[in-house]
Amino acid sequence: MARATADSPRMFKSDWLDAGSRTHWSVVPLLYLPAATGAFAYARAGAEVGWAAGLSLAAVGFVAWTLAEYWLHRTLFHWQPPGALGSRVHFLLHGVHHQWPKDRYRLVMPPAVSIIYYLVSLGLFYWLLGPRLVWAFHAGFVLGYVFYDLSHYYLHHGRPKGSYLRRLQRHHLLHHYQDDSLRFGVSNMIWDRVFCTDRSRAPEPGAHPSNRWAKSRS
Repeated sequence: MARATADSPRMFKSDWLDAGSRTHWSVVPLLYLPAATGAFAYARAGAEVGWAAGLSLAAVGFVAWTLAEYWLHRTLFHWQPPGALGSRVHFLLHGVHHQWPKDRYRLVMPPAVSIIYYLVSLGLFYWLLGPRLVWAFHAGFVLGYVFYDLSHYYLHHGRPKGSYLRRLQRHHLLHHYQDDSLRFGVSNMIWDRVFCTDRSRAPEPGAHPSNRWAKSRS
């Protein structure tokens, strides 16, 4: 288990809780790629969903994750209940990442939290789609989650070469270093454009949006 360092400060007094708040990025694909593969295999063999229908459902599930990612980040992760307890809840849920955005071990979701999301989403989609269609859809949804978490890690610590990845990295880092009420998409910029949260409506005269981001990279 990863221990507290200068780059990954302590969150909890308990050594076990504090170590559990850190997760190496590799844990995400190790847990959820087999889960998604198994769900899709069951959709084919157990639920007898054809290849075309199964791949279509998985694709829709993947896109559904990108929308869920946007709205979870915009609403739940940036929601701060009133009072000291509310501030603590917000810090534990997402504020810790904004306070220490370069912490390599707090860029992907700890399994204790992500497994709960996994089970809740599976139950919700089972209720909505039924026992036959849910597995392929949820496989795509989970693949979307894996893509999101790995993208998040890369945007903070990668050195992208392509122009799209550089724009995506800048998009996310502006959320951190310029205005955290904008740019909620992490794995993509589509939903920020759809919901008009990709740029401020009235920028300061003469201000350049990359100034603070550039300073953060120096």
